[in-house]
Amino acid sequence: MKTNTYLYWILAAFFALVAVIYTLWSLLVASLALATVPAGGEGGQIEWVGAIGLTLCAILFAFIGFYVGKSHSSQGGELPEDRLDANIDDGDPELGHFSPWSWWPVALAGSAALLFLGVAIGFWIAFIGVALTVVALVGWVYEYYRGNFGR
Repeated sequence: MKTNTYLYWILAAFFALVAVIYTLWSLLVASLALATVPAGGEGGQIEWVGAIGLTLCAILFAFIGFYVGKSHSSQGGELPEDRLDANIDDGDPELGHFSPWSWWPVALAGSAALLFLGVAIGFWIAFIGVALTVVALVGWVYEYYRGNFGR
């Protein structure tokens, strides 16, 4: 996990450096192209989409690097994945209980797709998608509280 932390910090520094270079390069190219810009045209400006996108990538990797580093330091030791003498079963945590026979995730995915389709195509479809999403979500959450599997 320590290696992952270093990699994320290296990527954050890389994207920060690239964002600075990209911004300076766009200013340089825009100032060199001023001679070819017609009168009243735009010139000498930063290309904002790339500069902001690269800066946000640097911030994202810094957040992830900080989080992974804090998680590693709070665990108080190396993970089984980081040790050379660890077995596969050492890193096998309990992930919870999942129902292999449940159809509710499929219904939830379909209703969420209908919801996003309604936002993209026609807003009236989104209302149907919201209703089906609520039904599928409630059905999935409460599937063990009714029927043969009720407790």
